[in-house]
Amino acid sequence: MMKFVPAAFAAALVLTGCAATPHAGPAAAPAPPAPVAAPAITGATADDNLNAVAWSQNASEHDFIYLQTFRDAQEKILKAKQDPNWDALPKDDRAAHASLKGLKPAVVLDIDETALDNSPYQARLIRAGGEFNEADWAAWCKEGIARPMPGALAFTKFAAEHGIAVIYISNRAKDLDEATLGNLRSAGFPVAGKESFLGLGTFVEGCEQVGSEKGCRRQLVAKNYRVLMQFGDQIGDFANILGNNAEGRARAMAPYTAWIGERWFVLPNPTYGSWETALFDNDFSLPRGERRQKKIESLRTQ
Repeated sequence: MMKFVPAAFAAALVLTGCAATPHAGPAAAPAPPAPVAAPAITGATADDNLNAVAWSQNASEHDFIYLQTFRDAQEKILKAKQDPNWDALPKDDRAAHASLKGLKPAVVLDIDETALDNSPYQARLIRAGGEFNEADWAAWCKEGIARPMPGALAFTKFAAEHGIAVIYISNRAKDLDEATLGNLRSAGFPVAGKESFLGLGTFVEGCEQVGSEKGCRRQLVAKNYRVLMQFGDQIGDFANILGNNAEGRARAMAPYTAWIGERWFVLPNPTYGSWETALFDNDFSLPRGERRQKKIESLRTQ
């Protein structure tokens, strides 16, 4: 997804146990346990992102999810290409260019945590006790060393070899375009040229971009391509979210749930994203501890 949303945190709470107390006698009933309160947020807190990043970097399950997703897509893509009515753009993005006749086939991928793995940047934040900031993020991107996500390279190469354009839509800032293209190429991804990369700030005539939404750029793709599949780790990689809360997110996806695993392929990202910011009302002015508390309050216990 990105323009990089500040790191999400998979909460790891350390709860202390209660010491056992002797019974008053054989008939005495144990006292009911006291309710467990959320730990007070004072000073430095446990980094909520630790487990998420450790899982992303070390769990075989993480890699297997990516592999099975891209392999499943690869098995289906040639059939999708052969169907002249097959399209993976939501109706709002397709509306201005409704006819599919004569359009070239393409796939659309997000970059961060879809094609490229930025978990080392997250790991640096954890080790330093910091949070996302634009300067450090830009420096990481300019290093150009992000690795391919498992399965992404094989899938995109397969698509390109079969005459399917590979288009990357990213919310990386405009001044990171060259560094991003360089990283994609050095990692081995097929990159046909600058026109195959649509970063944040791409001008689309007649379309007003709202924040970092990708709708205008998907409309630009719609002008020349029939999109067979979309890949991403955020809902915003597939459709516009009019309100980033539980209701708005559900509403954006409701018409397209049948497309999941057929035209839309959603990948896991426990480290950051709009799912997290929705938990604290997208209010980044809140102190870190208050944001964490709101996330704790969102947890279900039944």
